[in-house]
Formats: sequence, structure tokens, C-alpha cells
Amino acid sequence: MNRRPFVVNRDSDTEHVENHGPSFGRVMAEIRDEIKDFVQTRVQMFKSELQEKISVWKAGAGLAAAAVVLLATAYLLLTISVVCLVAVAFWASVYHWVFGFVIVGVAWALIGGMLGYFAIREFREQGLAPKRTLEVLKEDKVWLESEANQV
Repeated sequence: MNRRPFVVNRDSDTEHVENHGPSFGRVMAEIRDEIKDFVQTRVQMFKSELQEKISVWKAGAGLAAAAVVLLATAYLLLTISVVCLVAVAFWASVYHWVFGFVIVGVAWALIGGMLGYFAIREFREQGLAPKRTLEVLKEDKVWLESEANQV
């Protein structure tokens, strides 16, 4: 744009300034509207990404509950079976059941600890934050900084 915002009119005896550019209030209103649109877009993007994740979680929640009940039942039955096998190995001792429960309990604790470690590591790598939204916001920050430096 090659327009001059202020022109001095010298045709008459008195000089006066004619304003050919947008008013300060109008510029501020446009900036406010652009910022409002910018924020609304980012909030909507965040909401839609969060709704996608929640819908996936809802679909799997019922299946996960049924799986937990069946797996817990299987776990208890298999644990009792393993304890019985270990107890038979120590049948000559009066404490054969104690040995069976302790040995199986320690084995399950070690396996559970390893699985818990791997699960925590996966959660840390994946994270719960909406990655796409954060990436766009970081790009917006860089863009805003570059625009601010140009002004």
C-alpha cells in the first residue's frame, strides 16, 4: 500500500489535516478481533482433540472393565494352582503352604514391578498432553515473536 495517511490541504487560507487512514480505534478493534479469533481457533482445536481422545477412552472402558474382571478371576485361580504346586514340593515340611504362598508372592511382586516400570516408562514417553495443539501453539509463539521483532 502506498497511501499517505495524512495530507495537508493548502488550497484555502487555513491549513487543516485530512485523515485518509483507518482510525486508531478501528485498528485496535481489528487487532482485538484477530486475537479473539486466534484464541478461539486454538481452544476449539484443543477441545476437538480432547473429545477424540475421550471418545476412544469411552469405547474401550466397558471392554476394559470386563477384561479386568475375567483376568482377575483367572489370576486368582492360577495363583492358587501355582501355590499348590509349590506346596507339594515342600510337603514334608509343616510350613509347606507358607512356603508356597511366599515364593509365589515374591515371584508375582517381581513380575509386577517390572511391568509397572515399563508402563510408567510408556506413559512418560507418550504423555497425556495434546501434542498437536501444543506444537501449533509453539509455532504460533515463534510466528508472533518474529512479527513482534519486525515491528
